[in-house]
Amino acid sequence: MTMSDPIADMLTRIRNANTRKHETVDVPASKMKLAIADILVKEGYVEKYDIVDNGKFKDIRITLKYTADKSERIITGLKKISKPGLRIYANKENMPKVLGGLGTAIVSTNVGVLTDKEARQRGVGGEVLCFIW
Repeated sequence: MTMSDPIADMLTRIRNANTRKHETVDVPASKMKLAIADILVKEGYVEKYDIVDNGKFKDIRITLKYTADKSERIITGLKKISKPGLRIYANKENMPKVLGGLGTAIVSTNVGVLTDKEARQRGVGGEVLCFIW
């Protein structure tokens, strides 16, 4: 059975593992998911990610980030915005800000997957994939 929204599945796996305070979470790999994982590392929401080969398929093993004593989570919220039934697009003028700039919006543009700040700097719009804070 095929999955209708693989990005939502990735975000849900991260959210669930983060809630249970797991060290790592495995997600089936794709180019889009690798780009999102790369943004999560650059923005400091996750520690790192590795590509794990499981024979036929590859997985992305994401190492989640917590405070030093592991009492607080770094990711406090994760929300999917654009869905297969209702795509949400934003141009450069109305690019959303998450929590007044404290969070990050991940946007799929014609120059690649960018954060809302990078999209504003480059002057491009695109599909708003998710919010993370």
